[in-house]
Amino acid sequence: MPRIRTSSAPELLLAIDRASAEPLHRQLERALRDAVRSGRLAPGATLPSTRALAAESGVSRGIAVEAYEQLVAEGYLETRAGGTTRVARAAAFRPVLPRPTQPVQYEIDFRPGRPDLEAFPREAWLRSLRRTLTSAPAARLGYLDGRGIPELRVELATYLNRVRGTVADPDDIVVSTGFAQGIWLIATILRSDGARRFALEDPSLGDSAHIIGTTGLQVVPIPVDEGGLRVDLLDEAGVAGVLVTPAHQYPTGRVLSPERRAALLTWADRRGGLIVEDDYDAEYRYDREPIGALQGLRPDRVIYAGSASKVLAPGLRLGWLVAPSELATRLAATKKSIDQGSPAIDQLAFADFIARGELDRHLRRMRPIYRRRRDVLLAALARHLPELRPVGAAAGLHILAWLPPDLDPEAIVGAAAAAGIGIGSLAPGAAVGTTAMPGTPGGLVFGYGIIRERGIDDGLTRLAAVMAELRESHVGPEKIGAAPEGAAPLLSR
Repeated sequence: MPRIRTSSAPELLLAIDRASAEPLHRQLERALRDAVRSGRLAPGATLPSTRALAAESGVSRGIAVEAYEQLVAEGYLETRAGGTTRVARAAAFRPVLPRPTQPVQYEIDFRPGRPDLEAFPREAWLRSLRRTLTSAPAARLGYLDGRGIPELRVELATYLNRVRGTVADPDDIVVSTGFAQGIWLIATILRSDGARRFALEDPSLGDSAHIIGTTGLQVVPIPVDEGGLRVDLLDEAGVAGVLVTPAHQYPTGRVLSPERRAALLTWADRRGGLIVEDDYDAEYRYDREPIGALQGLRPDRVIYAGSASKVLAPGLRLGWLVAPSELATRLAATKKSIDQGSPAIDQLAFADFIARGELDRHLRRMRPIYRRRRDVLLAALARHLPELRPVGAAAGLHILAWLPPDLDPEAIVGAAAAAGIGIGSLAPGAAVGTTAMPGTPGGLVFGYGIIRERGIDDGLTRLAAVMAELRESHVGPEKIGAAPEGAAPLLSR
């Protein structure tokens, strides 16, 4: 067989073990063959010259030539005009790769925590992106301060001070990759300062409990009642901080009462505690003006946390923290150390989007849409499932409805999923930790962000039939089986 000459090509990573009894040319053949089979060397890929391969592998050129000749004979490689050697197109082994997890889809989707993605203002966002790409200084595309792009922090401070009553300085804002990263940053710093325990509302968002727990903090559930968080239990809990949703508690929909707000701030002052205010959907209040942010009353004790997930789309992965100055500096340093900051183009586009009033316009357009969906949902619940008891303020994108004691919420979720209906649930007792709340029934959490008005009545008609069948059969969740993964999370941010 004639000697093979190949043109230069990208370097290869091939393992050669000189201590092995296997001849070097065999090792080189096997390494190349495995690279083709695994797909590391794609069909048609040009290989390095025999001289370059020999130098790279630390073998003689003769060994490299011999390896190429053998693989040409086997059909893994082929020679081309000019002496180049490539991977044979017919020889590439295509392994069966695991399929990426697909989002669960439902014919009827009542899952909570999801805004109407069809209503995302694409044209306005595209205009902001174009202006950003046209006019942004080149320096903004480099490595920046961990706080985030200055333009966005200025616009956020102006917007939050105007709309939410915060006392926000641009230098005290840290842009995060959604709320999830924000709460992780906070918990990480608290743990590094020696904190051991952190309080969450009970019931509350399970994702937050998990995220906080990964930092080594012990999550302490504090019950919620009609007035919101039981602030009187914080002293006994011995916690360094607490995460609250005062404007619209998740998932009960309660609003923290004025007395509890004052008591919570007093606790923070007396104990030196930190309050993390999750203001996840306060812009959507339908019966009155939203309650102002706690941060505006005590900016030295409250971290205000928000995100674009409910007001625009969770896929933007844009969140923000307004923190006391010293803590903001530490949050920014921690953020920078783990990912060097959130994407600059998205931040600049969002800054332009806010500055031009597009966020205000989007919220004004969506409030009446969501309010109508909520009204239709309440009316349909009264018609088809009168035994359910909706609770909470006229706000947000979800309603919690308590169930009669003879119905198991997890069984309903599983049976509904099998019938093509997605819905959230709340188990009887505590949703976080192990402390039960006596007398608290299970519940269903209905989101109305995605579903259209015309689908609500049909969806509840079908859900009522599912629940009636469960009652007749007395089937529990252990017989139905769990809902698909991701089928009914309480909320995701």
